[in-house]
Amino acid sequence: METNTSERLYITLLLFVKSGKEDVFLEYEAAVLPILPKYNGMLHHRIRPEQTAYIQPTESIPYEIHLVSFASTTDFENYRQDSERKQYTPLFQESVEKFCLLRERR
Repeated sequence: METNTSERLYITLLLFVKSGKEDVFLEYEAAVLPILPKYNGMLHHRIRPEQTAYIQPTESIPYEIHLVSFASTTDFENYRQDSERKQYTPLFQESVEKFCLLRERR
């Protein structure tokens, strides 16, 4: 199967924030989300689901769900290595208990 190089990379990110660390997480997000366009990235959806939105959860419920896309995998990897973004890693580590990242090209 041939790969279409014009396909965008879509990422769904489920973020589980430590109780009481929501403000730290929001500080992290405020710093790193504006960097996305520098790497051809776009935040399509940033959702903070309510407990009542889940019909049958089998594990803990994420604090936020993001749908992000990048023009290419290279753009995504460059975003991840961005020195400005990396300086906020301590905020991420302090506030995020776990995360789940799903990738899809289309």
